[in-house]
Amino acid sequence: MLSDIDKDRIAAAVAKAEESTSGEILVTLAGEVSKYREIPLAWAAAIALALPPIVFSLSLQPLAALVGDLWVVGQMGALESELAVGLALYAVIQIVLFLAILAIVHIPSIRRALTPRVLKRHRVMQAAHHQFASMGARTGASETGVLIFVALEDRQVQILADAGIHQKCGEAPWIAAAAAIAKAMKAGHDPTAGIIEAVEICGEALKAHYPGSGAHAGGFSDRPLEV
Repeated sequence: MLSDIDKDRIAAAVAKAEESTSGEILVTLAGEVSKYREIPLAWAAAIALALPPIVFSLSLQPLAALVGDLWVVGQMGALESELAVGLALYAVIQIVLFLAILAIVHIPSIRRALTPRVLKRHRVMQAAHHQFASMGARTGASETGVLIFVALEDRQVQILADAGIHQKCGEAPWIAAAAAIAKAMKAGHDPTAGIIEAVEICGEALKAHYPGSGAHAGGFSDRPLEV
């Protein structure tokens, strides 16, 4: 997660953006929205099932090196027992390979690297919509709320707006705001600067259509909400 200094910077940006609008901006921060437990299992199963046949097809014959002369059938009567040995060794190799890959992919940094972006995007979208529904329940009949949902470890962002402001602004401000955060997160850059830029973009959109009429009394804290 971000440091307290970064959260203070974001809170100041939200407070400034809301000074001139009756709208509401909520920044929500998450690390990972899911543990993606299916990813280690999927990689382990795929490699354990696919790699041994590929090795054999390339004539590397690892089983021959393991069982030595037993692999060379000298008599037809020995074929059945030798096949049993070969199949048993094949199964052992698959089990060991499965467990090894499972342990390796369970390492968070490796799991994150091997998790498809489309799956991350889908899970982050689900989490953002859940948070947005909670936000709507608290703001009641308001149609001017904007949620900036940032999953820092997943490197994904979702920006959702209530129906009223979305109808007037369209997609452009939210796409620009999301792009600002994505650009800041890319290659390990400071995400805080991108979040602040996104807050400013959303603030301008709210100001253009829902200008403030005095002191802003929003239902949420200006500080980012951590989930």
